[in-house]
Amino acid sequence: MSYQVLARKWRPQDFSELVGQEPIVTALRNALREGRVAQAYLFSGIRGVGKTTTARVLAKALNCERGPDQGPCPDCRPCIEITAGSDLDVIEVDAATYSKVEQVRELTESLRYGPARDRYKVVVIDEIHRLSRQAFDALLKIVEEPPPHLTFIFATTEIEAVPATILSRCQEFHFRRVPAETLAAHLRKLSEAESIEASDTALRLIARAGDGSVRDSVALLDQLATFGNGAISDEDAVRLLGGLDTALFEALLEAIVGGHSAEVSTLVRRVEDEGWDPRNVFSQFLRFCRDALHLAQGADPELIDLPRDQTQALAEKARATGFENLLRLLNQLLQSEQLVRTSEAGILALEIALLRATELPKLMRIEDLLGGGEGSGGTGSAPGSGSGRAAGSPSGGSPSASASSTSSSDTSASAGRSASASTDGEAPSERRTTPSLRTAGVDDLRNRVTEVSQSLAAHLDAAAQVEVEGSTVSIVVAGDDELTKDAFGRERNRKILDDVVRELWGASAEWGMKVDRHASSKVETVVEETVSPEPEDADPAAEHPTVQKVLEMFGGTIAAIEPRDRTSPNADSESKEAPRGPA
Repeated sequence: MSYQVLARKWRPQDFSELVGQEPIVTALRNALREGRVAQAYLFSGIRGVGKTTTARVLAKALNCERGPDQGPCPDCRPCIEITAGSDLDVIEVDAATYSKVEQVRELTESLRYGPARDRYKVVVIDEIHRLSRQAFDALLKIVEEPPPHLTFIFATTEIEAVPATILSRCQEFHFRRVPAETLAAHLRKLSEAESIEASDTALRLIARAGDGSVRDSVALLDQLATFGNGAISDEDAVRLLGGLDTALFEALLEAIVGGHSAEVSTLVRRVEDEGWDPRNVFSQFLRFCRDALHLAQGADPELIDLPRDQTQALAEKARATGFENLLRLLNQLLQSEQLVRTSEAGILALEIALLRATELPKLMRIEDLLGGGEGSGGTGSAPGSGSGRAAGSPSGGSPSASASSTSSSDTSASAGRSASASTDGEAPSERRTTPSLRTAGVDDLRNRVTEVSQSLAAHLDAAAQVEVEGSTVSIVVAGDDELTKDAFGRERNRKILDDVVRELWGASAEWGMKVDRHASSKVETVVEETVSPEPEDADPAAEHPTVQKVLEMFGGTIAAIEPRDRTSPNADSESKEAPRGPA
């Protein structure tokens, strides 16, 4: 007898042998058991997942001599003939070569007669989406109102091409891609039955290459077993399945995370010299980076389809690079996937995509940039370089945590933090010079507060007095200066003063506000100096603390006071809000 390929030899002959389609098997078995046989079924899904095989098994179950509720048997005449394709009552049609309207009309005419011997006449139309529009119209009437004992089973890989008029008259079952683990277990079963020696890693590689298709995976197993004379090594599986040297991907990942663009170009030239397909290289490198991402998350190395020593080396590199950096790298590569896949200059598109990814280590986190870090290119740390934060590695902590960190020593004021820019272990910005602890005084406090918040500096100037004793700063406020007291009581302003005081006088420095009922407010003094005497009938609004504060800040005078326009629709709400001080 001539050799029979494994895909045909091990084709499922019963519902229990179907791989990875358990929900569909359960639904069909229940329908047969309850006698709820539909007039038409539509099986959709990718190639090789069991659509036509399930159609044949369902046809055998409908016509089996043991009865539909028992499922097909391997011994009765209808089951044997349907398996061999010689049963007159089970008609299989390939729509790719049977798409003309005349052919479909001839078929529908012959279907008006009952089955010759079997219980049901079953029509299986494979790749039904290939029928012409007129052929679908000719088929529509008999599908909607078929004669007794007639059942249609349609199969298609492009369900979107099937008219809605046909879909609405069928029970639709979508065959999913078979998971790689399920495929690997199925291949292990076939390998043991055929005495094929293969490691679990090799079988997982085959299952992954099959891309969810059972037929493709079994065909690859057959091919590799033939090449290895009944044995499949991991190296043969990698090479014959279109895999590339893993060392190439390791070198590419190392060069990208290190920002070495020249090394990346050298590796791309190697790809070109070896004659490898750049699209295949790019897609496999994406998978390699995805494996690294999973390992960085702490995935089980046994689930990675690579030899054990290579998996261990990749896990070490992934942990050093960091999850966030690998995630950013994969996102960048995916943005270039369309360019590499469709470009006629494939090797150039591959090089551009990888060189763009090489620029990632030179980028800077927006949190650091907003926090006052150096914004020039190239200052960001490379992924896995150890600093972690600049490149966004998880070990660097959150921006909020970094913003709230303080110096651990009173003797390193240059490493102190401000409210807008500081991180653990980072040098302060060189754009300003901080005085030493010994020489810091009231003027330094005013200057530093002015750099951070000009409005708070104005309130500090309005204070009656500022005293410094050791590492304690006291801000004396006049008892009648409610505006200044309110300003120093706000949480945001208190936080700024905390930071500045500790920066100038050390981490243990403190500040406080004292109210002196006998002191006079500087606001009144300034106003008296800058504002001309008001007439006796002056508007009370001119005496409002807020107005006086504005005059003080801008050195202005009151030229005129005009009454509010009461006809304005917002007049009432505005008048209610007027007495309030600034937010």
